[in-house]
Amino acid sequence: MKTQATTIVAVKKNDQVAMAGDGQVTIENQIMKHGAKKIRRMHGGKVLAGIAGSVADAYALSDKFEAKLEESHGNIIRAVREFAKEWRTDRVLRRLEALMIVADRDHLLLLSGNGEVIEPDDNVLAIGSGGGFALAAARALLKHTDLAAEQIAKESLKVASTICVFTNDHITVEAL
Repeated sequence: MKTQATTIVAVKKNDQVAMAGDGQVTIENQIMKHGAKKIRRMHGGKVLAGIAGSVADAYALSDKFEAKLEESHGNIIRAVREFAKEWRTDRVLRRLEALMIVADRDHLLLLSGNGEVIEPDDNVLAIGSGGGFALAAARALLKHTDLAAEQIAKESLKVASTICVFTNDHITVEAL
């Protein structure tokens, strides 16, 4: 049974960071759910996390990251470094197939099971099946409009939902 990934986009603009995720859960060629919430608030609402991958992997990874975040007293950079090391070296975790975006007011970071930690040059990240479409839309909106980060994240997900069959327009947006 193949579960298709989700679409998550994150945008940092001025003093705001926003993350949006679609609500579709697809297994093989069937849409199983329309309104899944794929963005989590962590550390008292000061950190956002979104994961593209299987549902079980997403829960396992977000719980592990949240534990690292608490251990580091909310220092997202320290938590990301420790989490990336563990994700890459742990025999169980490194088999999980997912990508993760985490953000606080100052940082926007992409994490992978390969141990990669990427902070974008242009303050936009997107992952998942519709990630490329959302990324292109968000970059264009960031460069050519005066929209706030929250609006850019939502509108870029709407664009992705019109192109990617694994992305819908039941969008959840969280902002800091």
